[in-house]
Amino acid sequence: MSDSATPLFLEDHISQVPALQLLQNLGWTYLTPGEALKLRGGRLPRALLTGILAPKLAETNRIEFKGESLPFSEANIRTAVEALEDVPIDGLVRTSEKVYDLLRLPKSLQQTVLGETRSFDLRYIHWDHPERLAFHVTEEFEVERTASTETCRPDLVLLSTASPSA
Repeated sequence: MSDSATPLFLEDHISQVPALQLLQNLGWTYLTPGEALKLRGGRLPRALLTGILAPKLAETNRIEFKGESLPFSEANIRTAVEALEDVPIDGLVRTSEKVYDLLRLPKSLQQTVLGETRSFDLRYIHWDHPERLAFHVTEEFEVERTASTETCRPDLVLLSTASPSA
């Protein structure tokens, strides 16, 4: 049997491309691998699209205090992003639980507003407004492993971020 009689099964043609097309048809925003890396600050160890996450956290979280609606400080937005980025690795299950709790529960951040320093809740996901989520998909999302220069590269990665309004 010659090589020309052997069917050509290329993974990207039989599964990856159709999956990307389906997700885009469902409203997901496609990011090229280069765009995704740029949104991660060009850092392979970083798995978060901080270039999307930080602005979305600022847009979707407000401090309601004494009849005023005020933004969280840039420092608090950075703190919120760092809290997700810097979850200590403590085994797959425990680390996943910590990330889940961060996403599910509000994060309390101190900020001085109208001359008073208080703690205010910032939410990564507004569970009462799921229509505010924005969905992104990318392919060949290369991530550097912790404490290593080795990388893993999933074929497709689905990412969701809070969106300011729907």
